[in-house]
Amino acid sequence: MSLKNRNPVNPARPRRIALVIANPAVSTTTGWPVGFWWSELTHPWLAFTEAGYEVEIFSPQGGRCEADAMSDPRDPSGYSSSDLISMGFIATPALLALIEDTQPVSALDPERFDAIVVAGGQAPMFTFAEATGLQEAFVAFYEAGKIAAALCHGTAILRYATLSDGQPLVRGKTVTGFANVEEDFADEAVWAMGALPRDRHVMPWRIEDELKALGANYIQAGLWRGFAVRDGNLVTGQQNFSGAETAAEVIRALGE
Repeated sequence: MSLKNRNPVNPARPRRIALVIANPAVSTTTGWPVGFWWSELTHPWLAFTEAGYEVEIFSPQGGRCEADAMSDPRDPSGYSSSDLISMGFIATPALLALIEDTQPVSALDPERFDAIVVAGGQAPMFTFAEATGLQEAFVAFYEAGKIAAALCHGTAILRYATLSDGQPLVRGKTVTGFANVEEDFADEAVWAMGALPRDRHVMPWRIEDELKALGANYIQAGLWRGFAVRDGNLVTGQQNFSGAETAAEVIRALGE
């Protein structure tokens, strides 16, 4: 490993990333099983490990995690069939084993890591309200001046992240996350399949609306475009096609 991939403050220790994925849940709007999204784990994982970083995987409760079906390259829908990065991760037994037994966030010591990265998927929208340990860990990283990052529906954490002074972490920050135009697209898709009546939505609330309501400057790059933005030590990515962009912003921030 070259020195450029090491911690410039302590060259003997590589940068360390705590990558958090959601535990399995059942959607209260569709009744479907939901979880994390493969590419939001695997694409940042690849970028970080290629930079020489050490990555550990956590989830709010720990234990076995499951991905949203359509994020699996092997899913019959074919939605993610071109995601060879995720396919490579899934086909590597040592890596797949990490998903079978994730570490609980209660074991996450912010002092051991340089950044926290919260991946999305559908489950965060139904589980992060009760994930108080994750909320506290995310704020701890941010208030320590370390990089706090989230992408896609993982930015649901920002709805609940409150600073020590009682203010929303996201207030006054420029951020992105799953966009309303993308929620509209998802709703139309399930309505067209007849999987939901038109008076029901896939998600119980919307990232864009909630972050704006909390005082954030929400921006996005358009439907399904890879995009991430950094504001100070807060990094956010738009959706499941933004894993590499989110990781790149984290890597740039850690290199400063």
